Amino acid sequence: MLKNVIREITPLTQNDCFTIFSRKKTEFDFPLHNHEDMELNLVLNASGAKRIVGDHIGEIDDMELVLVGSNLSHGWFNHNCTSKDIREVTIQFHKDLLDDKFLKRNQLAYIRNMFENAKRGVLFSRETIERIAPRLLGLSNINGFDSILELFSMLHDLSISRDSKLLSDATFTKEEFNYNSRRIEKVFEYMNANFNKLITLSEVAKIAHMPEASFSRFIKKRTGYTFIDSLNEIRLGHVSRMLIDTTQSVAEIAFKCGFNNMANFNRTFKSKKGCTPIEFRENYQGKRVFI
Repeated sequence: MLKNVIREITPLTQNDCFTIFSRKKTEFDFPLHNHEDMELNLVLNASGAKRIVGDHIGEIDDMELVLVGSNLSHGWFNHNCTSKDIREVTIQFHKDLLDDKFLKRNQLAYIRNMFENAKRGVLFSRETIERIAPRLLGLSNINGFDSILELFSMLHDLSISRDSKLLSDATFTKEEFNYNSRRIEKVFEYMNANFNKLITLSEVAKIAHMPEASFSRFIKKRTGYTFIDSLNEIRLGHVSRMLIDTTQSVAEIAFKCGFNNMANFNRTFKSKKGCTPIEFRENYQGKRVFI
């Protein structure tokens, strides 16, 4: 867990399936935090507010829907938002609401994948939000078993929706990922253990027992990223954590995380994060709360 991030104890009990908060507000006043439970958060009429999920920082539009995984730090902040008519609906549910054996059933494959992606935070498209928002806003008016059926139905619809986006880097969270492939898992284990060293496509292809060209296609198909993108994502996850948790210089952190060319590092970081490493450090630390 990150230092200096509030650990929230949610009101969700072991006897509940989920809890829902629906409220109108004039500002965002809750600090950066994390919690054991998963969270689906809808924000309306807050264009210009800032979203922080893991090591991702972004400015939101007038519609926002994010699924946050267990123990992933997150928060929304005023930033450039001037609206005094913000609407927010938050659903929190146990990470084992659907247990592993149940999730492995074929009919739940899409939800299983979405829950796996939620470890990094999932941002849904505007089209999806427009379709799901009325149901989320109405969920607090449904009681008992019908409310569970509606929640499961919405989770299914979200899991098959198009154009969703993953927010945080994979290595920023301490949650373990399941890539549904032992070959990919062995490669990622190797890259995570050696991210500070030179790693070549030839090396990881040998670990996967595949020719280089075949492995390049395989990792892209399985993860959606090329080998270089995957390696950079791992390294940037470690960079982000060190920028937040240490006072070491940007150059020191870059070299310790396997980037040997500062120009390339700065270009890669800004392309991925939308800001420089120094801006990231200042931006993120400005939202930390000491407890």
